[in-house]
Amino acid sequence: MLPRNLTLLLSVLVISLLCYGIYLRTRSAMMVGEAMEMIDRYYVEPVDRRELLTSAMAGMTSTLDQHSEYIPPVSYQAFQDTIQQEFAGIGIYVDQPVEGEPVRVITPLVGSPALRAGLMPGDAILEVDGEYVGDMDIRSVSERLRGPIATTVQLLVKRGDEKLEVKVQRDTIQLESVIGDYRNEGNEWVYRLKQHPDIVYVRMTSFGDKTVSELRSVLSRLMPKSDVSGFVLDLRGNGGGLLTAAVDVCDMFLSSGRIVSTKTRGGVVEDEVSATAGTLVPPDMPVAILIDEHSASASEIVAAALQDHGRATIVGTRSYGKGTVQNILPLEYGRSALRLTVAKYYRPSDQNIHRGVDDTEEDVWGVSPDPGMDAKIAEEDLRQLARFWEEASYPSLKNRDLKDSRLKLVTPDEEVDSDAEAEATSNEATDSTDEDAAAPERTPAESAWELDKPLRTAVEAIRSANTSKQNAAAA
Repeated sequence: MLPRNLTLLLSVLVISLLCYGIYLRTRSAMMVGEAMEMIDRYYVEPVDRRELLTSAMAGMTSTLDQHSEYIPPVSYQAFQDTIQQEFAGIGIYVDQPVEGEPVRVITPLVGSPALRAGLMPGDAILEVDGEYVGDMDIRSVSERLRGPIATTVQLLVKRGDEKLEVKVQRDTIQLESVIGDYRNEGNEWVYRLKQHPDIVYVRMTSFGDKTVSELRSVLSRLMPKSDVSGFVLDLRGNGGGLLTAAVDVCDMFLSSGRIVSTKTRGGVVEDEVSATAGTLVPPDMPVAILIDEHSASASEIVAAALQDHGRATIVGTRSYGKGTVQNILPLEYGRSALRLTVAKYYRPSDQNIHRGVDDTEEDVWGVSPDPGMDAKIAEEDLRQLARFWEEASYPSLKNRDLKDSRLKLVTPDEEVDSDAEAEATSNEATDSTDEDAAAPERTPAESAWELDKPLRTAVEAIRSANTSKQNAAAA
C-alpha cells in the first residue's frame, strides 16, 4: 500500500472516531430536540417551545441535588443583579398581595430615585409610561420599571383614593449587604450597638461582589480604636453567595492557617485557601459570630473558619448545612445558565459542612454554637424583631401599623405567594383557643435589643473574654 493511501486511511479513521465521539455526546440532546419537535407538531393544543425547553432543562436538573438548577432567561438577569449587588432601575421593593390586582410599593430604598420622586409605601402602580399595568403580574411590571440609566419613567399610582402622576429618573441601584445596628439622623448606618457603643456590630445579608469592599470600609473607620472593645458579626439569615467574598472576609480576621478546602468528585482535593499575613480586626479583640438555621454556604465558611482557629465565639443555633460549590455555566450566549454543584466545602478541621439528604441531627454537618452559646429568639418575638430590622433598613416603613408586618420585603423580580400568606393567616385564626383569647396582651418591646437573646448572649461573651484578658494581664 502506498504511503499516501495509508495517510488517507488513517485520516479517515481519526475523523470517524471523532464523529462517533460527538454522536455519543449529542445523541441525548438530539433525542430531546426530536421529542420537542414531535410535541410541537402533534400535540392537541398549541405549545410554547420556550416553555418546553425550560421544562426539559428543569427536569434534568431536578434529578441532581437541590442546589443545582436551570436558570431561564426570565430569571437570569435578576440572579446576576443579586450577585453583583446593583441594577438599573428606580429602587423600590414591591409585592402583589392579590393576583390580577395592581402591584404595590412596599418601600423605596434609602437614597433611591423612587424616594426622591416621592413614592411611598402602599402606592399601587396603575400605569408605566402610559401603559396600564394594574392587572399584570409582578415580573412584567418590574421589567417595565427597569431601563437604561438616566432615562425617565412616568408612573400613575393610586394612593388612597387619589391618583398621582410621578416621574422617576432611573439610576444604578446599589444593594447593600453590610448594615449596622441603626441609622442616624442622616439615614447613615451606625456600626455600633446603641446599648453598648463600645462594641462594633455588623450584619451581613449576603456575600456579593461588593461585600468585601463594604466591610473593609467599615473596619477601616472603626479599627483599631481605643473605645472599641469587641466585634459582633451577625450572619443570621445570610444564605451565602460568593466563595471569594467569604474567603476575603475570613482573611480580615485571620493572619495564617487554612480557611477552606474544596473537594470534587471522589473526594479529590481541588483547592485549599489559606489566610495571608495581617488582619483588619486586631488579633486580641474578642469576636462573636451570630448564626441561625438560615445561615448557609459562605456564612458557614466564615463561621467555621473562625471557630476552628479559635478566633470567634459562635452564638445562636446550628446553621443550615449547605457546603457545596455551585458554578454558573452560561448557556445561549449568556441569556440563561446552569447553576451546577461541582464540589463540596470542608472546614479547616477537614470536617464536612454539607448536610446530606439522609443526615440526621447526630451527624457531622454545618456549624454549631460553642458550648453554652446556644441561644434562640422566642417564636412570639420573631415577627416584632423582624419588624424592627425592616424599619432600620427602610425608614419609610416606620409609620406603618405593626399588623402589616406580614408584608415580606422582596426584590423587584421576586413574587410573594399570596395564597400561602392567606393560608397562614387562616390557620392562625382557626388554631386560636379561648385560653389564648383570655391571655393578657404582651407589652410591645421598645427596641430589637430587648427581643434579641442571641445578640445579648454574644455581648456577654465579649464582656467575659475582656474580663478574662484583664485578669490574665493583672496576674
